[in-house]
Amino acid sequence: MNELDTKIMEIGIVPVVKLNHPERDAVALASALCDGGVPVAEITFRAAGADTAIHTMKESYPGMIVGAGTVTTKEHIDLVIRAGGDFIVTPGYDQELVDYAKKKKIPIYPGCSTATDYHAALKSGLELIKFFPAEQCGGLAKIKALGAPFPMFRIMPTGGISLKNLGDYMKSPLIAACGGSYMVTAELIDGQKWDEIREICVKSREIVKEARESWRK
Repeated sequence: MNELDTKIMEIGIVPVVKLNHPERDAVALASALCDGGVPVAEITFRAAGADTAIHTMKESYPGMIVGAGTVTTKEHIDLVIRAGGDFIVTPGYDQELVDYAKKKKIPIYPGCSTATDYHAALKSGLELIKFFPAEQCGGLAKIKALGAPFPMFRIMPTGGISLKNLGDYMKSPLIAACGGSYMVTAELIDGQKWDEIREICVKSREIVKEARESWRK
């Protein structure tokens, strides 16, 4: 895996963030995530101003890993690159977007949930892929099943991840990191509950550490 993949795997958690007020909340959120030991964020294009949020976070916290999610067009990729973003996440597997991201030399983690998706990712030389929507598509059981013919991938399940099942996912060596919005819900962000976000991040990191120790023994 490349350097960015390795850093994301070391953290183990990727907050999936929808920012309705990036000009107000981006810096405070970045601070809460970093203070909680989760210096990474996937800012989704489901809300306007995602590129503004990415730029603001990177400017305020240069060492933070900040990328974009719900990327569905090449124009989105261009916006992320101009904003200084670190990676691209797509909801599904789109060969045009994968090729474009590779051409632009920005890491891309496409959504994959079938053997066909995995085949396409393999042909494109990818190593870390998103599994989405994780719980709705069969969860860890399906990830393990697909891992049999495709052991070369490390997986980032997203969709339905919470503090309750995070440990179960992270106990599998197939899992690079889990994407989730449980620590960055609309209620927490719009309510500016930065201390609570930080505390959930700390708890998440504890769960990741404990889970990984179980399979490293």
